[in-house]
Amino acid sequence: MEERIEIPFHLLTADALKGLIEEFVSREGTDYGQGEYTFEGKAASVKKQLESGRAVILYDPVTEGCNIVLREELRSV
Repeated sequence: MEERIEIPFHLLTADALKGLIEEFVSREGTDYGQGEYTFEGKAASVKKQLESGRAVILYDPVTEGCNIVLREELRSV
């Protein structure tokens, strides 16, 4: 089994990062806690989590896809 590769968010172009965040936010079942949030608010929250290091982008060479996960979840994966 191949390891997933962490991709530093700042290595992506602004458009690629925006697209990845928007795709992530638009997924069904993404949990943002209690309350109602706009799509833009959710995207801004995810970007802040990437900037702070709380969330990371992982590339899976098997599926050739990327995902955004909380850093704390990496320990359990």
